[in-house]
Amino acid sequence: MSSHDTDLDTPTAVTVRCQNNRSVSVRLCDSSRPDEDRVQYAVEASAPGLTMRLDEVVAWNWGADLAPFLEGLAADFRGWDGQRVWQTNDRDLTVSAVFRSGGHVGLTWTLHPWRSAAGGWEASVTTWLDAGEQMSALAVDVRRFLTHQDGSRG
Repeated sequence: MSSHDTDLDTPTAVTVRCQNNRSVSVRLCDSSRPDEDRVQYAVEASAPGLTMRLDEVVAWNWGADLAPFLEGLAADFRGWDGQRVWQTNDRDLTVSAVFRSGGHVGLTWTLHPWRSAAGGWEASVTTWLDAGEQMSALAVDVRRFLTHQDGSRG
């Protein structure tokens, strides 16, 4: 059973499902390219009793977006010590990764809209994937999702 699902012809969304509990998921969707320097997309996360959506997450065309972070995790499929963290420039989406014995990676997706007034919300879900093939496939799918508008981002 795959940890993520995508439409291979048109990567309009990427869904990451936890291999331990398929009802825990994160979905990247609704991408648009407002200009040549960025892609905007939404992140939806769900778990039993929790559903949240963060709109207007921005991926910049500077090479420091989510795809290279995931590609780095996939390249280190034999593991690492501690936690690795990536976040958007606006800090509205943070992804932290830990490696556990048996070749499993825990990705904690924290959504915290920066546009919220004081007292805004923050929520996290953790998806567990196999470090090798599943992480590699996820990295490829996220890159395709973030570049599908015109294929020029790299």
